[in-house]
This record gives sequence, structure tokens and C-alpha cells, in this order.
Amino acid sequence: MNCAHRSLAQRLVPLSATMALALVSMAGCTFTGDSDDSVALAVPTPSAQAAAMCRALHKELPTTVNGLKRGTAEPASDYTAVWGDPAVQLRCGVPRPEAMGSTTESAGVNGVEWLPEKRKDGYRFTTVLRRAYVEVTVPGKYAPEVNALLDLAKAVKKTVPKGVA
Repeated sequence: MNCAHRSLAQRLVPLSATMALALVSMAGCTFTGDSDDSVALAVPTPSAQAAAMCRALHKELPTTVNGLKRGTAEPASDYTAVWGDPAVQLRCGVPRPEAMGSTTESAGVNGVEWLPEKRKDGYRFTTVLRRAYVEVTVPGKYAPEVNALLDLAKAVKKTVPKGVA
């Protein structure tokens, strides 16, 4: 493990009070291991418009996220990407999450709004107010889980315009 301590003020933009408290309470060391193993990941079937944005996003994705090296998603797709082991997983062109209708809470991270959904081990974040839904699943091992979003925000902002999917 490599404890790369970063000031939360440097790494986080304003979040909802609930989300900020949850993430700060989970702060700790970040595992920076990597893996050459492939990770099985369900490939979304986006609309033609979303598919074009997802292909553009795929070209802009960083080689590292939260200090984790990019791995290989199986099957290979322009709509998926993974980093680390256990993998931080990205899927672009996913359907609108069911939870989006039941909550209005979102977390703003470097200019991208995300719907956080607590999972058994970590969080799933899905973009809101973007013309395609991008889903990022972050294992609890990488708490605070929002750090992965910091590294993905630039690519999302550049390739997935604001709007309603």
C-alpha cells in the first residue's frame, strides 16, 4: 500500500453535505497496485448519439486513475475501461439509473455532476445532466471513492456535453 495523502481541499470540489461527510469519514490510504489481468465487464448498448460520445470519451481516458494503472476490460470495447485490482470500472452509454428518479442528491466533482449510490463494497457513480450516462464503480478499498472521479472529470467534460440523456 502506498499512502499518498492529498489535501481534501485540493482534491475535492464542493459536494452535498451528506456525500462529503460520507466520503471524509472513509478517508484513508490509497492502494496503488496494478494488475495485468483482464476484468469481465458487461458492455452497454448505447444509442447512436451516446455511442459517438462514448467512443470519444474512450480516446480521452487517462492511463491512471487514483494512481491505478489502466487494465484490460473483457470483452474489449470502446464503452468500457478498468483501472487497478480490484478494478475501478467505467461503462459509458448505460441506461438511466433507477435511483435517479428517487433522489435528487448529486456530487459535483471538478465540473461533473454524479449520482452516488452506496453499494455493498464501495460506490457506483453515474453522471447526471450529461447527454450520455457514464457509470463509474469504485471499490471501497479506494476510499474516499470520489478520488477516481477527479481523474476522470476532464475526459468526461471534454467529450460528453451537458444536457439531458
